[in-house]
Amino acid sequence: MFETLKNAWKIKELRNKILYTLGMLLLYRLLCFIPTPGVDTASIADSVNRYSLLNYISIMTGSQFSNYTIMAMGITPYINASIIMQLLCVAIPSLERISKEGDEGRKKIEKITRYVTVGLGFIQAVALTIGLKANATGKFFSLITIGFCLAAGTALAMWIGERITEKGIGNGVSLLIFAGIISRFAASFANGCVTLFRQLFGIGTAQTFKSLPGDLFIVVISLALIVGVVLVDMSERRIPVQYAKRMVGRKMYGGQSTHIPIKLNASGVLPLIFASAIMQFPETILQLLRLTKAANWWSTNLGYTTWWYIAINAVLIFAFTFFYSSITFNPKEMAENIQNNGGLIPGIRQGKQTVDYITRINSRMTLFGALFLAVLGLLPNIVYKLAGVQLAFAGSSLLIAVSVAVETARTLESQMLMRHYKGFLK
Repeated sequence: MFETLKNAWKIKELRNKILYTLGMLLLYRLLCFIPTPGVDTASIADSVNRYSLLNYISIMTGSQFSNYTIMAMGITPYINASIIMQLLCVAIPSLERISKEGDEGRKKIEKITRYVTVGLGFIQAVALTIGLKANATGKFFSLITIGFCLAAGTALAMWIGERITEKGIGNGVSLLIFAGIISRFAASFANGCVTLFRQLFGIGTAQTFKSLPGDLFIVVISLALIVGVVLVDMSERRIPVQYAKRMVGRKMYGGQSTHIPIKLNASGVLPLIFASAIMQFPETILQLLRLTKAANWWSTNLGYTTWWYIAINAVLIFAFTFFYSSITFNPKEMAENIQNNGGLIPGIRQGKQTVDYITRINSRMTLFGALFLAVLGLLPNIVYKLAGVQLAFAGSSLLIAVSVAVETARTLESQMLMRHYKGFLK
């Protein structure tokens, strides 16, 4: 790995891309410390600690939501807008036609997504400020100022992400989320090292080794989860496809064998995010409405540490995984493309049998992916329920961080292979 980074640094083009990416990430992190004018930060921090949904949002934004800086919402509105546009492209025929117009259609959808992001960011900022009573002055113009500042921060984060994708290494939006999550991991890791040091040398505590087994257990579980995420993220099922030879003019085309890759976890982290948000949403609403008895009942019977929460969350993860697969993966269209290009899957007839074969494989892959996401997302809850040990991360945060790191490594690896250097895979 270090040899690859050393070789990449020797190439001026890659060195400039790496420096550009690091510089933009540094700029993003510096912007995360610019406060929003007219905000009662003490009220925001108290609300984040009391409401589980707001604490989850704070984790995804690298703790900037609890500080309510101009980057409080981060890139979240852009992700929401992208998901909304993706669903609308399936539901609205006119948008579907635009999305199928090639590069021009993609550019039009991206332009619409940017406008939706800014509008959604402003609406979310104003709604959150009113709901959390974060407006320190209580004046209307102060509320509008807060909304514009947070929407501008979201637009700036979106711009930084697009510039990284265009001129840097890896996907810019993913790297911004990665930077926010890693900032929390770094703080947790530093605090854990200090605590472990104090336990080993008996500094400030009379019971030196009381919690040491629990800390070592957390380290082992964390390493096992990281290894599992890497293996699943890189796993795929390859469906072989054989293309027949055909004459086009005086030239012979086809006659080659290739494959169609189907990722083991094609839905990514979205099912975890949606399932967790739905489970935390009712309690947050009940607390905001000051329905204390109902909120306490929900926390006691369907709270984070209950078996009912774990069971319902697992069902939601499975449901969202299969739903996302159904709207993003079209076996019939894939089979038609194979047939139109003169290809076939060995041993499978063209037409309905090919559609059924691809559907069956995708269902099996989706089932395993849903099972993996359920284990990853609910393992911290199960560990806390059984052993009373609190892991320092959420499953969605770990999946995002590791997946982005692996994807960035692949991007750099491909750049190195183009220049005939040995990389991570050697």
